[in-house]
Amino acid sequence: MDPQPSVYQPPKTPRKLLAAIIVLAILLVVSLVFGYSSYTKGQDYKNNSDEKSTVAVEAAKKAQAAELQASYDEQSKSPYKTYEGSAVAGSVTFSYPKTWSAYVDETSTVQLINGYFYPGQVPGVQSTTAFALRVEMVSTDYSQIVAQYAAQTKKGTLTAAAYVPPKMVGVANVQTGTHFDGTLDKSKNGSLVVIKVRDKTLKISTESKDYLPDFNGTILASLKFSP
Repeated sequence: MDPQPSVYQPPKTPRKLLAAIIVLAILLVVSLVFGYSSYTKGQDYKNNSDEKSTVAVEAAKKAQAAELQASYDEQSKSPYKTYEGSAVAGSVTFSYPKTWSAYVDETSTVQLINGYFYPGQVPGVQSTTAFALRVEMVSTDYSQIVAQYAAQTKKGTLTAAAYVPPKMVGVANVQTGTHFDGTLDKSKNGSLVVIKVRDKTLKISTESKDYLPDFNGTILASLKFSP
């Protein structure tokens, strides 16, 4: 009896080879996607390069113009002006930018100095403007004025630190004052220094953070008085 012919069975693909094929297929798909993405980005840059270059140039010009303007504004502040108060009001003196204007009332016997300083023209004193500088010499006791800010200090909207102006350090009879930073009232955020001057109290402040560099670096740095 003749033997029965066997049925042909193709060889099985090894598992490792099958896994390699799958991996290669995935890599091929990823490569195609990446290539297409790079191609489209290249085409976008090619088609819009002139427009993008123009935008970049304009942005650079604006940044340079702003930098030059800031440099000019800073240079135009000097040489500084000097405020000199009367001997009755403690001979308060300090420097301030020449680009600022000042309105100072020294006619009151209760408030010996009532000054307003602002770049350009001084706004109306009754306005809600945040002044670059306010200077007041008042008859209210130093401790009472400091106590007025106790609630804000406790709340954390205002910080307080002991302070003596640099020019007054080591001068006889100078009493340590208080330097406040933060929210001075509901609409003004700046810095205030309160110092006892003889039987009066000096209050000197900026009502906006925009003027802090001038306040700290020029005004307070040059502040002097007769204690």
